[in-house]
Amino acid sequence: MREFSFARAASPAQAASLAASSSTRFIAGGTNLLDLMKLQVETPTRLVDINRLPLDRIEDTPDGGLRIGALVRNSDLAADSRVRQHYGVLSRALLSGASAQLRNKATTAGNLLQRTRCVYFYDITMPCNKRTPGSGCAALQGINRMHAIVGASDQCIAVHPSDMAVAMRVLDATVEAMDATGRNRAIPIAEFHRLPGQTPQIESTLKQGEIITAVVLPPPPPGVQVYRKVRDRASYAFALVSVGAVVDVADGRIRSARFAFGGIAPKPWRVPQAEALLHGVAPTNASFDAAGQAALAGARGYGGNDFKIALARRTLHAVLTQATRT
Repeated sequence: MREFSFARAASPAQAASLAASSSTRFIAGGTNLLDLMKLQVETPTRLVDINRLPLDRIEDTPDGGLRIGALVRNSDLAADSRVRQHYGVLSRALLSGASAQLRNKATTAGNLLQRTRCVYFYDITMPCNKRTPGSGCAALQGINRMHAIVGASDQCIAVHPSDMAVAMRVLDATVEAMDATGRNRAIPIAEFHRLPGQTPQIESTLKQGEIITAVVLPPPPPGVQVYRKVRDRASYAFALVSVGAVVDVADGRIRSARFAFGGIAPKPWRVPQAEALLHGVAPTNASFDAAGQAALAGARGYGGNDFKIALARRTLHAVLTQATRT
């Protein structure tokens, strides 16, 4: 047991101030952090409890969207009538993640910031550049069935585990953050998670001490919303491949399409150029396959996960078929 201090924040700005040190962590649901502390992957010297902050509401925005507080629990967000009616891809993504008990504790901000489930990241006896920069990546030549096929680097091939983040990426959400001075910053979800490059230990564009206060959804996009998750068992399993999509069809042609993958990259994977191939065309096998080829251009397997390339294309094809026939 490693000793650490505990503080309870009275405001978001105070929480940010208390977290100015790199050895401090926020704790809300703790569904990921506590596991990491038990395994000594995370060894903070101080925890800042943010559970009493007024960040647990879902509010309508003037433009017809939603503002989701950072402490809104996953189960509450999935069950909200506005989310179920207008943002079905988000509700379904949330319900496909973890278990009911975990969803009752897990928060919106924590879900975005959860860390990879790479087995080598969790095993402190093994080299991992994300955990210990410069030590190497054991997954490159090791057990890598769950790992990335796009967006990775020779420093890290771990994937981001969140289902919710995939839906947020499809919906073009914006993450709101506050620093110790009370200054707010809006971060497009497309820019929030970082690819590993040469610094896999830096996973988001949040600055030290910033705290997420909310996630804002724009007005719901037109079209049919679908989320599909392919995994090893029916519940309580992370995605091998997942796809969230919103597709609008009229007069036999696709007016707009957006889709993002989970389980195949270090961040939700969305390729606008691939989406653009579907605009104005008929929903056919050929058009779906072309979009899949473009979305996964340059995809690379590492032995154990080679199958993911074909699986991702097939999953996208199935999702697009469902969305255009509903």
